[in-house]
Amino acid sequence: MPGYELIGEEEKSALSEVMDGGGIFFRYGFDSERKSVYKVKEFEEKFAQYIGVKYAQAVSSGTAALRVALAALGIGPGDEVITTCFTFVATVEAILESGAVPVIAEIDETLNIDPYDLENKITDKTKVIIPVHMLGVPARMREITEIARRYNLSVIEDSAQACGSSYYEKKVGALGDINCFSFDYFKTLTTGEGGMIATNNRDLYLRSSYYHDHGHEHNPNVPRGEDSKNMSGFNYRMNELQGALGLVQLSKLDYILSQQRANKKKIKEGIKNISKIRFRVQPYQEGDGGDTLVIFLPTVEQARRFANLLTEDKISLKILPSALGWHFFVYWPHIFKRIEQYKSYSGDISEVFSKSYDILHRSIAIPVLVKMDENTIGRIVQSLQRAAKSVL
Repeated sequence: MPGYELIGEEEKSALSEVMDGGGIFFRYGFDSERKSVYKVKEFEEKFAQYIGVKYAQAVSSGTAALRVALAALGIGPGDEVITTCFTFVATVEAILESGAVPVIAEIDETLNIDPYDLENKITDKTKVIIPVHMLGVPARMREITEIARRYNLSVIEDSAQACGSSYYEKKVGALGDINCFSFDYFKTLTTGEGGMIATNNRDLYLRSSYYHDHGHEHNPNVPRGEDSKNMSGFNYRMNELQGALGLVQLSKLDYILSQQRANKKKIKEGIKNISKIRFRVQPYQEGDGGDTLVIFLPTVEQARRFANLLTEDKISLKILPSALGWHFFVYWPHIFKRIEQYKSYSGDISEVFSKSYDILHRSIAIPVLVKMDENTIGRIVQSLQRAAKSVL
């Protein structure tokens, strides 16, 4: 997820424009002092246009985006929210912070939520489904949105790891009711920290706008101190420096995606002769963001040995298996002990998610960057070939 690779003079110039435009970092107000510089507002408008939605609301992080989206939907105590067992911990943290109950579903070989297990988890308390587009690849959104429609549920897309990816004719983030992005330092588009909410629903957009800024309605006809109030909220605002960075990074996003996809294709081509590995299943291959190559090994033990050989060759790994402890529900006792359904489970909780456990522990993920020359790609291919010869 390499937006940071391309930080350069354009970003410096954008930051200087904020400084020279009055040095107002605050998102709202100070109209006379800021010399018509409204970077966050401009970023929201251009991001919404890029994704293909009517409205976008910038926030302080991807985690904040999830929390605000849940608040906009009115989710609270007693409600159940279904999401995937393979995601960054923030997805489940946001559900808990809303007061709702996380219900965790298995994945399939897309590494995203299994629609069939998802449907089996629905109860009369279920209000929302949060599919997560992990490692650049969209979830099975046709099946998921059909299930949501059938049971009258809302869908929040967690697109934190898939900014710019697409699912048939639409970008991810334009498929659910209200959708979330992350722009932290390691994301495809980075503002250092930051996030975005995208939606076509005006009411959800307005509620997001209110909630992310202490309930302010942002009435343009009165000073901020006299603004009207609609709902309680919190401070999840994005600042103008982040907005400036976001605008520049957005202008580079298509280039980032094209380079990632081209480099990933070269690596796959270089290892296509390894018969005993399989590539990740993709619901819509053309929409893959291209920032990660995932391979499946036949057994968990072979995957462990394979990963160790890559590490010895100083080939970077990405989440699988290097950071699985932060991305797989069974490794979060500080989280699942807060959930009644799981804290009372007396056995090994990995048994509850045995299908996902097997898939994830047979998986190896290699990051794909923008700036990968032929020597770098060749070294990765050579190491993969050597590991396959040794292990398989």
